[in-house]
Amino acid sequence: MKYITPLLLVLFGQAATAAEYLVLRDTHTQRDIPVHISYPQHASLCTNQSPCPVALLSSGYGVAYDNYSFISDTLTAAGYLVVAVQHELPGDPPLAVRGDLYQARSENWQRGASSLELVRGELQQQMPNYKFTAITLVGHSNGGDISAWYINHAQAPAQQLITLDHRRVPLPRLKTVSVLSIRGSDFSADEGVLYTAEELTQLNGCIIQLADAKHNDMTDFGPDWLKNALANSIHAFVAGECLSNAASAE
Repeated sequence: MKYITPLLLVLFGQAATAAEYLVLRDTHTQRDIPVHISYPQHASLCTNQSPCPVALLSSGYGVAYDNYSFISDTLTAAGYLVVAVQHELPGDPPLAVRGDLYQARSENWQRGASSLELVRGELQQQMPNYKFTAITLVGHSNGGDISAWYINHAQAPAQQLITLDHRRVPLPRLKTVSVLSIRGSDFSADEGVLYTAEELTQLNGCIIQLADAKHNDMTDFGPDWLKNALANSIHAFVAGECLSNAASAE
């Protein structure tokens, strides 16, 4: 594995948060995986003896991995190290849009899950002040599908999952993983993806339906009210609260 490490300082509000772009080399697949790392606002408090939590962030298909600063800002303010991963690379096959999409897109999700595991394992070795053994997965749209696939198939050391309007891969049915899924208003999830009302009583899940929230607006380019609503829901969730626990869309 190798790093390419230009260091940047990015100003978020009144606090300067350190961030950097890296490229990790997957020698097995011969793929260079770009990542953007945002450090917690009080990174000096993160130690080997008291490691800070980690979130791996996966973007929606066709959206750049660093176009979710409202999520990174929210989580770094809560003490998280946030690692945004670029999944789609030049030369990758396009995401299927016809046929049995679950079957047709499974290769994409598996490739994404493998990239997440590579990033987690490599950075765990390099950054002992952060807790890569109990990560939070965050993903928008296809990035949420990748994140759910990672937990469902890799038995990953995940503690929390946050999805923004993912639609295809079922949420994990694990009592050991806390789940927040924020739903938009213009598309519905496939059958069996979200929790049923009964499952919500049995699992540590939170489903939030946002009125007038467009699927493609859940990025830095979306309206401020939506970014604020998403950030508030995420902030509450990592603090152990669910702002609104709605039934699933079955």
